[in-house]
Amino acid sequence: MHVTGIVLAAGAGERFGGPKGLARTADGMPWIALAVGVLRDGGCDDIVVVVGAAADEVALLVPPDARVVVAEDWADGVSASLRAGLATALDADVVVVMTVDTPDASPLAVARVLASGAELAQAVYRGVPGHPVAISRAHVAALADAVSGDRGARPYLAEHGVVEVECGDLSSGEDIDRRP
Repeated sequence: MHVTGIVLAAGAGERFGGPKGLARTADGMPWIALAVGVLRDGGCDDIVVVVGAAADEVALLVPPDARVVVAEDWADGVSASLRAGLATALDADVVVVMTVDTPDASPLAVARVLASGAELAQAVYRGVPGHPVAISRAHVAALADAVSGDRGARPYLAEHGVVEVECGDLSSGEDIDRRP
């Protein structure tokens, strides 16, 4: 089974005060490097990082074992980033999507979501939907067609019977919208 991981890191981060793709931990580790590591260590065979706002600067932070894809229409919202990432993974058996703004994410969550074997599986944290999300090849094209504007995959997932995989014992699952 070939698994492609996608990190969504294209947004301008207006509430955050700048592109989250440029964010770092207190000790200087780029959030992008953390996300790539989580996907790699969780079982992804290859990893794509979708950039947009400050694309050139953000791309410099992407580890060499990941590919960079630019979502030219990133300002249209998260759907543009998701479509750009999904377009690179049409040959994957499963795509695992996560956002760059979950720096405490665990590779064990990726492994758990993949181990569910579901065509659509989403990590939940004490019942609250989060990332990563696993999408089988059978859903990739339909999901890309279904998303628009600043809405991600959640409506599609709900409509198509996503399997929720509890991961609250692994991390908070919280996305960071404001600088700490």
